[in-house]
Amino acid sequence: MYTTQKQVRSAFWETFDGLPGISRRQIRDYSGTGKMHNTDTRCAFVDYVDSLARDGQISEALAQRVTL
Repeated sequence: MYTTQKQVRSAFWETFDGLPGISRRQIRDYSGTGKMHNTDTRCAFVDYVDSLARDGQISEALAQRVTL
């Protein structure tokens, strides 16, 4: 069971790093002031967090606040 955001992010990268479309490289955000991950990476992360919450591996509160 994961209890921190850092643990969830680490588990995500262990599982998905290197898969096609999934990249640690960040791109400029839409306003041009910050950085964000590409769409495929963000969608994969959301699906991963959702599956962890449904399987009871993380709390619903953690699922709501964890970010990539």
